[in-house]
Amino acid sequence: KMRNDKPDKRLNFLNSKEIKKLKLVLIKQFGYAFSKDYAYLENKKGKIYVVNKSISSIDLDKLRIDRFGIYLGERTFGEIRLSTEGTQLLSMNAKLDGAELTNVIDLNRGELKLYFHGLDLEKDSGENRFILISYQNEIFSCARLKDGKILNYLAKIHRGTVIV
Repeated sequence: KMRNDKPDKRLNFLNSKEIKKLKLVLIKQFGYAFSKDYAYLENKKGKIYVVNKSISSIDLDKLRIDRFGIYLGERTFGEIRLSTEGTQLLSMNAKLDGAELTNVIDLNRGELKLYFHGLDLEKDSGENRFILISYQNEIFSCARLKDGKILNYLAKIHRGTVIV
């Protein structure tokens, strides 16, 4: 039996209005949004990927792809929770543009080791929000600050022993 169904469209390009909203959320959360002209794709689960704009010449309707490019993060709590790679891309672009990121909490050596072991950290730093985590002024991750704790979202693949 042959199927005539169209392939399941898993990724959608964000249009300019959606990109503007995404950038406004990034500016509100972290004081900066990408100035480079990237294309953004989003899957059904709200996961957002960043790709080179030239990818728009490919007809994704004919492909069954569930991820493409660099995983930026996902929409949650009306905000964007950045992935480790998304955090580093945002940080790198901000440095290149001479911009300073906001909502950054710098960890000490002991906190860094606990964080890389996947533990939540006690940190009384104001209201509940997403934050960027740094060590010695190098931003490396994004986490949720909630009720005086940094909730650890570090993916298991990035956890383990840290050499400091």
